Amino acid sequence: MDVFLAKTVIPLDDWARDFFPWLTTNYRPTLKTIVSPLDWLFDLVNEAMVGLTDGIGWALIVLIAWRLAGWKVAVFTAIALGLLGGWNPILPHLDVWDLTMTTMALVLISVLISVIIGVPIGIAASKSKRFEFVLRPILDAMQTTPTFVYLLPVLMLIGTGSVPGTVAVIIFAIPPMIRLTNLGIREVDSEVVEAAYSFGATPRQVLFDVELPLAMRTIMAGLNQTLMLALSMVVIASMIGAPGLGNLVLVGLRSLNFGAGTIGGVGLVLLAIVLDRMTQSLGKTSEATSPSLSFKAAFEKIRGWARMGSGSGVSVGDA
Repeated sequence: MDVFLAKTVIPLDDWARDFFPWLTTNYRPTLKTIVSPLDWLFDLVNEAMVGLTDGIGWALIVLIAWRLAGWKVAVFTAIALGLLGGWNPILPHLDVWDLTMTTMALVLISVLISVIIGVPIGIAASKSKRFEFVLRPILDAMQTTPTFVYLLPVLMLIGTGSVPGTVAVIIFAIPPMIRLTNLGIREVDSEVVEAAYSFGATPRQVLFDVELPLAMRTIMAGLNQTLMLALSMVVIASMIGAPGLGNLVLVGLRSLNFGAGTIGGVGLVLLAIVLDRMTQSLGKTSEATSPSLSFKAAFEKIRGWARMGSGSGVSVGDA
């Protein structure tokens, strides 16, 4: 009975201890070569943003906020960036403008890569139930794994610095982009899709002219969530060398410097609110994000294909 009741311990720690050194020895140079363009891209964007004077950078971001979200968000952006060290002839400031621009560069690059990778994967998942079935537990693991767990393999395989920090942020922030792209396309009215196909539209036309415009509200929600997760990961990524405001928080934690931690935390909060309002406006102001306008635009496309088919005497598919 003792033999049957005895418990066997899975030696997961031993497997991991053997696996990661083997992986580092054999594949670290290859992985560093693959992610090396990130180093160049981060340096380029960071130098461009930090190189702008506080007045020019402040004016450009406020102008973008005004164009995207209106004058109320632009006013808040002007005040928030002024408090962080942008052009501000009236109020005192925190003098963290360069660190704010570095953090923004890190977040923008992470979100951009998350969109480039996440949207195609989400589209593929929406078209294949089998692929979605395989992808779902992977995304569940990515979203439930403690954030600190990401740091160890990234640190061992790539090292320290801005590139490992960017990679860790991307891994942590990309799941909402994939999930909500998949969800948005699956929620598109099947009758609209069938109508498009019945008028001879190709799968490419249906995807870009019907499904993506109708799913844009959900996709923009995924973009907003990805941005917020990227900002929340900045502090943790600073532990492996990610630069920016997260370093101030890390200094506060390591040395009990409450001043530095408070400045870094306040800076991240203000930056997060500004970027959140700007990305939310992308979903509100775009014509494709309004359900009525989206359906109208989709049916206008379908009518256009129908007119093309009837005018030439053949279907669009034959053309």
